[in-house]
Amino acid sequence: MAQQSFGVIGLAVMGENLALNVERNGFPVAVYNRTAEKTHTFMAQRGEGKNIKPTYSLEEFVASLERPRRILIMVKAGAPVDAVIQQLKPLLQPGDVLIDGGNSLFTDTARRAQELEAASFTFIGMGVSGGEEGALNGPSLMPGGTETAYRALEPILTKIAAQVDDGPCVTYIGAGGAGHYVKMVHNGIEYGDMQLIAEAYDLLANVLRLEAPQLQAVFADWNNTAELNSYLIEITADIFRKLDPDTQTPLVNLVMDAAAQKGTGQWTVMSALELGVPIPTIIAAVTARGMSALKPERLAAAKLLSGPESSMTPPDQEAMIAKIRDALYCSKMCSYAQGMALLHRASREYDWQLDLGEIARIWKGGCIIRAGFLNKIKSAFSQDPELANLLLAPEFRQTILDKQSAWREVVALAAQMGIAVPAFSASLDYFDSYRRARLPQNLTQAQRDYFGAHTYLRVDKPGVFHSEWGS
Repeated sequence: MAQQSFGVIGLAVMGENLALNVERNGFPVAVYNRTAEKTHTFMAQRGEGKNIKPTYSLEEFVASLERPRRILIMVKAGAPVDAVIQQLKPLLQPGDVLIDGGNSLFTDTARRAQELEAASFTFIGMGVSGGEEGALNGPSLMPGGTETAYRALEPILTKIAAQVDDGPCVTYIGAGGAGHYVKMVHNGIEYGDMQLIAEAYDLLANVLRLEAPQLQAVFADWNNTAELNSYLIEITADIFRKLDPDTQTPLVNLVMDAAAQKGTGQWTVMSALELGVPIPTIIAAVTARGMSALKPERLAAAKLLSGPESSMTPPDQEAMIAKIRDALYCSKMCSYAQGMALLHRASREYDWQLDLGEIARIWKGGCIIRAGFLNKIKSAFSQDPELANLLLAPEFRQTILDKQSAWREVVALAAQMGIAVPAFSASLDYFDSYRRARLPQNLTQAQRDYFGAHTYLRVDKPGVFHSEWGS
């Protein structure tokens, strides 16, 4: 009896869509879900007529797969992944490949890879970006772990990934937890990007008083520019077009201003702090979601705390829209620069040998942060693989220098009007700190030496020094 080429465990939407994607690209699939009813429903609806074999026990599932077995696990990150692995291990044979396609913490992935390799299995921790649509029609895939396992999967992954002008949006990322780490940082950049767009919207709506149809036109226009063309700008324009069927008012205006988060942004911040890499734009974005969640407190505070009594008239609309666009692009460059700098440092810390140009390339299609200017990022790292920061690349450097006056004007206007733009501000602070040859932390270090004898270095002679500052 013919066996299936690929197996999927977990039939939530992402699992279903990936299974359908694999089958559509010519690879027979076996599926299993802990709840049999879910499997029945899938096969009766979306899986009907497809070369997909339903199974109702892990034993039946494993037996239905050709060797070496290639099994994608699409269950909730954390303990559920470990539980599935433990249930599978007695049923597998040496050389079988397990793939965790969820948003697992990279240290968990590294541990699982080590444990499974010791048991003669191979393991891939694979970041999958693109949401439900990407999973079905072509995601960006970030597989890390055992390279021999990736090579066994490569014929399938290159077919199901998004396809762009220079190839499929998948590449071998690196050993251990490298794939999930890159996906984590991708999500951190995504947090920054989304917050920056939200701040631009806030300024357009509450300073320039643009209504939804005008906002739709602005974001649609921005999406047609080489600088801001991206998936997130595209869907933002679509959002302003949508009317609520009950009230016939823009639906976005009825959405509660409290954004949720699942943890990858927080993990990115924690890793950056551990590695000593400044990512203030991404930190600001994570913090902004936390602030938005304080809805009851903010409602109470709004009655007691007032902002500036501004008598300013709204500035010239067309000129200020252009300046907000420039501020958004400069801030966006800083967000990506921070994410890539974090990947650069992590690659050295964990000996992953990440190819940042290739990572930028596979983000060009399928994923949430896909954007036209990723071609520029790819080019920058192709020209200088050891580039410490994107802001130093000639094209990015000149662009940000040309646009910084507009950026500063927008941040200043927001402060005058009492509108918080934490990610815009953090990005500008990042740029201004990075470009300065001397920062005020000489005083910080002197204070540390004063109260804790932490010592200090001098700019005029070598050595380590301590002074009795109060005497």
